[in-house]
Amino acid sequence: MSEKPLFGVPRVRRIDRQDGSVLLESEELLNAYPKSLVEMLRTWADVDSESTLVAERALDGTWTHCSYGQALSSANAIGQALLERGVSARNPLMILSDNSIGNLLMTLGALTVGIPVVPISVAYSLRSHDHARIRAIHELVRPGAVYVEDVEIYNNALSALGDGITVIAKRHVQDRDSLAALIETKAGADVENAYASVTGETVAKILFTSGSTGAPKGVVNTQEMLCANQQMILQVWPFLAEERPVLVDWLPWSHTFGGNHNVDMVLNNGGTLYIDDGRPTPELFAKSVANYRDISPTLSFNVPAGYALLVPILEQDADTSERFFRNIRLVFNAAAALPDGLRNRLETLASKVTSRHIPITGSWGTTETSPAATSAHFSFADARCIGVPLPGVTLKLVPAGVGDDTYELRLRGRSVTPGYFRRPDLTDAAFDEEGFYRPGDAVGFANANDPNAGLVFRGRLVEDFKLSSGTFVHVGALRTALLSAAPVLADVVITGEGLDHVGALAWLNEAEFRHLFNWFPEADQEIIQHEGLASHLAEVLSEFNRGNGSSARVERLLVMGRPPSLDLGEITDKGSLNQRQVLINRADFVELLYSEPPSSQVILGWT
Repeated sequence: MSEKPLFGVPRVRRIDRQDGSVLLESEELLNAYPKSLVEMLRTWADVDSESTLVAERALDGTWTHCSYGQALSSANAIGQALLERGVSARNPLMILSDNSIGNLLMTLGALTVGIPVVPISVAYSLRSHDHARIRAIHELVRPGAVYVEDVEIYNNALSALGDGITVIAKRHVQDRDSLAALIETKAGADVENAYASVTGETVAKILFTSGSTGAPKGVVNTQEMLCANQQMILQVWPFLAEERPVLVDWLPWSHTFGGNHNVDMVLNNGGTLYIDDGRPTPELFAKSVANYRDISPTLSFNVPAGYALLVPILEQDADTSERFFRNIRLVFNAAAALPDGLRNRLETLASKVTSRHIPITGSWGTTETSPAATSAHFSFADARCIGVPLPGVTLKLVPAGVGDDTYELRLRGRSVTPGYFRRPDLTDAAFDEEGFYRPGDAVGFANANDPNAGLVFRGRLVEDFKLSSGTFVHVGALRTALLSAAPVLADVVITGEGLDHVGALAWLNEAEFRHLFNWFPEADQEIIQHEGLASHLAEVLSEFNRGNGSSARVERLLVMGRPPSLDLGEITDKGSLNQRQVLINRADFVELLYSEPPSSQVILGWT
């Protein structure tokens, strides 16, 4: 391993202002960065054209590789073909398919000639019944072409978009344009002329955030945003300059974490991305495990649900654990705080397999921030720690007025979006009078006397509420603490606004439940009732509540059987629960949760 330090040293400047707000920024200046993502590709194709950029499983289970040189040649050809078909900055390229070599080549081809890419979550195509979201996005974007990996798989989604669209596909092409034909196109002078015109202000992607109702909003991602963000990360993770990353990653490219943070990190640092065809779901996670047995990554990126499924397997399978940790430099969590219980188990596993210290870290960001805005590149104890601002990012903390040291988080910098696609009204509402972006998140200081100790995430401001006593409940912190105390739960929605005490609607972690009870209930049950589970959770809640005040106690809990609905807005396409929408849609279960005397279906948090 390289002797270069794993992390940079945090050096944060704090400025307290007369209005009570606080500015935080790194004392380290942001260094120069490439003008575009394709410049990264071209640089590494010159350095090592035969090195693998991306690999995926073929139908026979073997790995298919695409080198930097092959990717560059294909991108130039595809760029030429897109220009010939009239795809442009005004009529961009929409991608409906999941992560694949074809997806990446189409993306790089469009970016080469300055055409924005609009990657759409496959959930909107394959899991939605009404396709309302992709129809609304299509109407807003007016794409010049749509790429799908397989026409048959995406036929319903394509039909929902109507006639007259240019479709490019890899398989079951029928009368559509084929990816193979585009790759065979001869690139001409138009490609280099278009590439030369790409600047930092050129729109690279339009990423649609998960809307709870109606159409999601399109976040404009410029080339400068994405390139600056990778330089920010490189300066706090300096080991990337000497150790080309290897990723085994499932995170969808329609989202900023997988498509920007991870893919762009590979491009910027000459790494290799093995596309994980699994998912953090009980029915698909075996594919991820098989991929970890094949490929030992240097970095692990996942969400809490992924680690919740992975940890029990690694604890029971020493060989898979050894392969997973063999080359790992750090374990990274995003999307939500990693519960302390999971974090501790990961640390224990790592210490058994390797003598190296493997940090378990994270950051904070949104689609609007490229995504990383903060980084916890230092030791921390609180699972909610999101770290300190990256070089080039200024944070503005505004007192949230909830009776403690909680602040509304705002930020600006080169990695922050200029706004929302064709929605000036949303753009105006997203920024304050000083130009700071307002994501609606709350934070506090880990140590009020030391800004280098970082910030702790305190949840979404719109999710926090008061009990009837006037006591504030910080939903994000309570949710994380409960999931840490009860690994058998996959996720929870906190209840109790205007009521006497806190409750929760919960869903099971199938891997942990099977480990405890060697059984799993049928999916068609509205409420899960199981004597062993009820006894287990009652004991967990009783211990969890001991010594806590009313805002940190969960006194009643219902275990939901019916999974959250995408079409009803209960869950986003990336798997995050929408607290408010669940409470609206399942108001009858909330009423049951607080019924007197308590229903036998309700698990009580006291003994």
